[in-house]
Amino acid sequence: MSGTDEPGDPRTPRNPQEPHEPHEPHGLQHQRAPDPSDGAPGRPSARRKGLRQETARTSDGGQRGSVTAEVAVVLPALVVLLALLLGTAHVGTVQLRLEEAARAGAREAMRGESSGTVQQTVQRLAGPTARVRVATDSGWTTVEVTAQVEGPVVDLMGIELTATALGKEEHGG
Repeated sequence: MSGTDEPGDPRTPRNPQEPHEPHEPHGLQHQRAPDPSDGAPGRPSARRKGLRQETARTSDGGQRGSVTAEVAVVLPALVVLLALLLGTAHVGTVQLRLEEAARAGAREAMRGESSGTVQQTVQRLAGPTARVRVATDSGWTTVEVTAQVEGPVVDLMGIELTATALGKEEHGG
């Protein structure tokens, strides 16, 4: 055999069954041992010239993008749940506001304020859409405040809340 028998030597005869790799620039050639990840003869190699080609399969078992799909499915449910939680919190705050307004009205009635003054105080605390009823019976004054809950989610439910407070008239002394 003429020349050397080194694998990188261009004078070494090539095995016709091995896939031919193109010559690198400047006449440099590198031959390497067969790699099991390489394709069979006549098929493209998974690695060529030291570069690794990306394949359709990934190391995560083909589940690429599944988290995005799961979030896309779950996100609308989370938005609805958040809206319901915020709506429930809003209903609770409206109920507290009505109870405070009814107590304030009953306190004013106990001090002997007129029914008009009691209604103004209750209306100011409960809001302009609240309905106020003041009733007196045997020295006891009942203040009842009712309001329709308004808000983005709770409007669809038509929730009406009521708060009642009682107070006995004080006798001046």
